[in-house]
Amino acid sequence: MAGITDRPFRSFMREMGCGVVISELVSATGLKYASAKTRKLMEFDPTQHPVGIQLFGETLDHLRDAAQMVEQAGADFVDLNFGCPVPKVVNKGAGSACLKDLNKLRDVIRAAKSLLSIPLTVKIRTGWDQNTRNSDQVAQVAYDEGVTWVAIHGRTRAAAYTGLADWDYIREVKRTSPVPILGNGDIGSSFQAHSRLLESDCDGVMIGRGCLKNPRIFLEANNLAVGEVEWSSILRRLREHLEAFYEERMILLQMRKFAAWYSAGLPGAAQFRKDLFFLQGRQEVLDRIDRFYLGNQGLAALDTSHEPFLMGGHG
Repeated sequence: MAGITDRPFRSFMREMGCGVVISELVSATGLKYASAKTRKLMEFDPTQHPVGIQLFGETLDHLRDAAQMVEQAGADFVDLNFGCPVPKVVNKGAGSACLKDLNKLRDVIRAAKSLLSIPLTVKIRTGWDQNTRNSDQVAQVAYDEGVTWVAIHGRTRAAAYTGLADWDYIREVKRTSPVPILGNGDIGSSFQAHSRLLESDCDGVMIGRGCLKNPRIFLEANNLAVGEVEWSSILRRLREHLEAFYEERMILLQMRKFAAWYSAGLPGAAQFRKDLFFLQGRQEVLDRIDRFYLGNQGLAALDTSHEPFLMGGHG
């Protein structure tokens, strides 16, 4: 969810019923060397609590110090990313590369936790590849080291975002795990969220890409979304959050992106997306967004959770 779960989007999702929010990937080394860009990634509003900051890195003292910075910033927990599959992270020995070496994974957890008094959580994939799936072993290490929960994305690093998340495997790990387990992967609707939670017996489910098609997914999953979908109100609130944080160029970029994603399953979505990325002027883009969503006011999008979506990025 790199480039997505920034400060304004997290505030927006809390408004839309998300129970806990977590930042996009934050480099421990970037924090160590006081990178202004990296520090900006971990900014959050008071309305976002409970909020976690997700760290990655390969240098133990950087992870230790970065975790302490997160606590000092007022976050509620630190989340370690052992799931990211992208080469620029994995090639440094971070992200899902740690799944190949449980001793290193243990060392990373110990380093991050050594100065913390707030909870430490981890996110993983099922394993490096299909032949080396080891979430059960990771869960045991996490429990031994005092981790609060383990979130499992139901694909291996080798699978990236192809195929389907293996919820049967997540259920097997949960059955024997001594530490709470959150399940993650291919939850595109509130119905799927409920089904996965019940079928897996997990302690919770984590939704990522699902909220990029349906911004009301958390409200619906908690039975708080009632009445017609007020698309104009939803887009207006998103824009207000973006305007409080970004300059004009980024506001327009993010509005194009989210408006295109939210259109999935609505009448005229294909033409709308085509128009959206051909228009250049700020007012042209915003007017086109307003017209499209006013025309679909009150309509619920068709379920497109079975279709491929965002098949790249961080995990």
